[in-house]
Amino acid sequence: MNGYPWGAFGQGVGLAALAAAAVMLVTFALAVAKGLHRIVDIAWGIAFTAVAVTGLLASAGEGDGTRRLLVTVLTGIWGLRLAAHIARRGRGHGEDARYETMLARAPGNRNLYALRMVYLLQGLLVVVVSLPVQAAQYLPGGLGPVAYAGCALWLAGLLFEAVGDAQLARFKADPANKGRIMDRGLWSWTRHPNYFGDFCVWWGLFLIVCDDPAVAAATVVGPLVMSGLLIFGSGKRLLERHMARRPGFAAYAARTSGFFPRPPRGTS
Repeated sequence: MNGYPWGAFGQGVGLAALAAAAVMLVTFALAVAKGLHRIVDIAWGIAFTAVAVTGLLASAGEGDGTRRLLVTVLTGIWGLRLAAHIARRGRGHGEDARYETMLARAPGNRNLYALRMVYLLQGLLVVVVSLPVQAAQYLPGGLGPVAYAGCALWLAGLLFEAVGDAQLARFKADPANKGRIMDRGLWSWTRHPNYFGDFCVWWGLFLIVCDDPAVAAATVVGPLVMSGLLIFGSGKRLLERHMARRPGFAAYAARTSGFFPRPPRGTS
């Protein structure tokens, strides 16, 4: 496709950065007032939604209207579902152990350290990961087969993580399962159904911009960064470091895929 409005897209990225920063700064103020930095996890999905809506408004008159609305709605559904799930999961709990550990090592003021290393960093990651969504809102021309494949991959990912989250919530709600490793349903096929679902969602959104190879090449950093976070960063790696101390985790890890789903290995 010719005539992609790179200048308008660049301005849109700037507005997206402002939207993400606004969500994170408001969340930081609330977290300091409550003394609870774990609420930044709720803001993660909200920030993506804010960026998508900002892009929809900023790109008015640019790009294909169907694609603009499509990526905004898909991003919003994913982001708001995730935010609502994390809010329900954390209700009544104290500070997340990850933030307790990190802030215990903070040089100087703990809140200012959290602002730099958690809130502003997450805001930057939101802008980078969402680049395909932002770029899609300026892309002219109708949806092609690859874009429809992206929608299918997005849907598969959303269902995978939503089902996995629901299965885990039911498991934890049973007092008999306290301290046990969840190894049923989707959790018997992968140790991280929720992270694998996110992986599919963001590669699916990326495919929606792949009707233009040049734009796809310029924004592939988005799903690559998300994949890195899920597999090597604050997702799988960090969670398993904590889970490794639980009884039965080693046997569970031996029979269950670390990320990409597959049937569980037989036990000897």
